[in-house]
Amino acid sequence: MQRKTFFHPIAATIAGIFLCLCTLLSAAHAQTCGFSVTNVSFGSVDVTANSVVDTTATVSITCNGLGVALRVCVNIGAGSGGGSSATHRLMTSGSNNLIYGLYSDAARTAPWGSDFWAGGGAAPVTVIFPLFIGSSTQTVTMYGRVFAGQQTVPAGSYLSSFSSLDADIKYGLLSILSCNLLTADATTSFNVSATVPSACSVSASNLNFGSAGVLASDVDATGTLSVTCTNAAPYTLGLSAGAKVGATTSSRGMTGPSGGIINYALYQNAARTLNWGNSPGVDTVAGTGAGLTQSVSVFGRVPAQTTPVAGTYTDTIVVTVTY
Repeated sequence: MQRKTFFHPIAATIAGIFLCLCTLLSAAHAQTCGFSVTNVSFGSVDVTANSVVDTTATVSITCNGLGVALRVCVNIGAGSGGGSSATHRLMTSGSNNLIYGLYSDAARTAPWGSDFWAGGGAAPVTVIFPLFIGSSTQTVTMYGRVFAGQQTVPAGSYLSSFSSLDADIKYGLLSILSCNLLTADATTSFNVSATVPSACSVSASNLNFGSAGVLASDVDATGTLSVTCTNAAPYTLGLSAGAKVGATTSSRGMTGPSGGIINYALYQNAARTLNWGNSPGVDTVAGTGAGLTQSVSVFGRVPAQTTPVAGTYTDTIVVTVTY
C-alpha cells in the first residue's frame, strides 16, 4: 500500500502573508520620525484697514530607518489661545482676542485641524513618504490668515503658543492604518503671533460758506472730519493756520481776486467760542479711537467785515491727527 503526503496550498499562502506582514510591521516599528514648525508671524496688523493679513510657515518632517513607505499625519490643535474651529482660532493679548485661521492650501480653503481636537472641525494633514532607506525629509507649507472685520480689536501684542498638546504627528505604514489609528508619534512647539499697532487715518469734507453779497453779519458753516483710530487709542485733531500770508490759527483768511482777503475762524464747538488750532493739549480736539470711523464737526464763521471785491475766495487747511 502506497502512502502519499499532501500539502494544503491555502495554508501555505496564509502563512506566507502572515510572515510578510510581520516583516513589514517590524520594519515600520524601526522607523522614527520627528518634525518642526517655524513660527507663524503675522507681523504688524493694522485692524483699522479692515483687510485680511496673510503669512506662511514651514512644517519640516524627517524620518529615519528601514525602507518602507510611511503615512505621517500632522495634527495642529487649538493652541493656547483656543478657538471654536480651525478657521476661528484665537491669539490673545490680556482679555482681548484676534481671530485667525490655519490652512494647508494657498487659497485658504482647506483648514488644518487635528484628530485630537473634536471642536476643530478639520482633519490633520497627511504626508506620504515613499519607500526609502536611511533618512528622508519633506516640507509642507502652512498658510495663515488674520481675518478682516476686526476693526475694534485694541492695540497690543497677540500670541497663541503650540506645544506637545497641540502640535503632534502620528506615523506608520502606508495603507495599513488611518491617521486616527496610528500609534507612533512625535511632538514639537511653535508660536502664532501678531502685533496690532495704534494707527489713525483722517479725511475731511470741504467747509463751504456759500455766497454772500455783503458781509454785514456773521456767516456760519459746518464741515466734517472723519477719523479712524485703533480702538482705545487716544488722539488729538489739529487744524493748520491755512495758506494766507501771515496767517495764524486765530487769524485765518481766504484769498481771492487781486489778493483780496476774507477773514474767517474755525471752532471746536457750535457756540463758536473755542478756537481750533494745532497745539496738542492747548487748542486741539481730543478723542479716543473706537476702531470704526468717527465724525467730528468743524464749526466755521466768517465775521462781519468790509466786503472785498466779488469773486471766489478759498483757503487750504491741513488736518493733523496725533496719536
